[in-house]
Amino acid sequence: MSRLTSETAAAINNLFYSNVRQLWGRGNWTDISPYGEARFVGDLLRRSFASSLRSKLGFLISRPATELLKHHLDPNNHNGAVFLGLNGIVVKSHGSANALDEAAYLILHTLHLPLDKIDPFLDARLLPEEIEAVLAMIERRVTDRVPASYLTNEAWLGTYNFYVDERVIVPRSFIAELIPERFSPWVSDADSVTRILELCTGSGCLAIMMADAFDNAQVDAVDISADALAVAARNVATYELQDRVNLIQSDLYQNVPAGQYDLIITNPPYVNSGSMATLPKEYLHEPQIALAGGDDGMDLVRTIVREAADRLTEDGILMVEIGNERAFAEAAFEGLPMTWVSTSAGDDMVFLVQAQDLRDWLN
Repeated sequence: MSRLTSETAAAINNLFYSNVRQLWGRGNWTDISPYGEARFVGDLLRRSFASSLRSKLGFLISRPATELLKHHLDPNNHNGAVFLGLNGIVVKSHGSANALDEAAYLILHTLHLPLDKIDPFLDARLLPEEIEAVLAMIERRVTDRVPASYLTNEAWLGTYNFYVDERVIVPRSFIAELIPERFSPWVSDADSVTRILELCTGSGCLAIMMADAFDNAQVDAVDISADALAVAARNVATYELQDRVNLIQSDLYQNVPAGQYDLIITNPPYVNSGSMATLPKEYLHEPQIALAGGDDGMDLVRTIVREAADRLTEDGILMVEIGNERAFAEAAFEGLPMTWVSTSAGDDMVFLVQAQDLRDWLN
C-alpha cells in the first residue's frame, strides 16, 4: 500500500482546520467549562469526517497513519504546535489545554505511543485492530461523553500521574499548584509540618503530593466513600507512601483520630444546586456525591471550616478550594478573615484561614 501522500495530508489538514474556524465563527463552542471542548471536538470530528468515522478513516488501515499525526504534531507546523512543546503534549487532569490536545492525547494513548517522543514511530503502520481501538475511543469520548481520564484510567496533576476510574471524581485542583512551593509564604518552615489532614481525598492525589512535598509529615486522607478510598489506596501504593499516608473512611471529621494538624486542606463538593442542574454531560459520569454542595454549595464547607478550629495547631492553616463559588463562600463566612490565594485561574478559587483568626471569628 502506498504511503499517505503529503498532498492528501495537507488536504485533510485544511479540512480539519477550516472546520475549526467555521465552528468557532458560529459560536458553537459556547460551554465555557473544561468539558465544553469535548462537545467542540465531537462537532469537529463529525463535520470533518462526515457521518461515518469508520468509512472515512478506513483508508488508514495498513498505511502510515502516524504520518498524518506528524503533520499535526510537528512543532514546526504552526497548526500542530498546539500539541507539542518542550514538555510534550499539554494534558490537564480534567481534559486538556484545548480540544486538539485532547484528541491527540487519546489517540496516542490508545496506540501506546509516547506523548513527547513520537518521531521514532512516525513510519509505523496501523493494524486493523489498532484502527478499531482508536475509533472505539473516539466514539466513547464524542458520543457517550465519557471523560478522557476515565477512558485512559489516568489523570495528571503537574508531574504526578494517578490511576482513576468512575469510583472517583476526575482529579482537578488548584491547590495542587501550590504544593510544590510548600504553601510559601504562609508556611514559613515546611520542615516543621508534621501532621496534615486532607478531607474529601477522592483518588488520594493531593495527599500523595503533600506527603512528597512535606518530608516530615504524616498525612491523614479522609473520604466518606469506600470506593474512592480503594482507588486512593492503589495510588498510595504506586508511590510507595503506605507508611506516611493514612486512609480513613469518615464523614469529614467524624472518624478522624484525636489530635491537631499543622495543615488541613480540602477540595470538597462545592457545586451549588443551580450549577448542578446545568453541568455538561461528562460530569454525570462522575460520583455526584463528590460534586454537589447544596443550595449555595457550602453545605460541607460550613462544617469543614467551623470544626477546623479544634483540629488546627496554634499556628495551623486551613486551605479550602471552592471553585467558582467565592460569592457564596464570602456570604457563608461573613466577617471571617479569608486570604484568597492566587492560582492559574485567578484569585477566586482557593482561600486560606489562619487558626487564630478562625477561633476569634467563632468566639
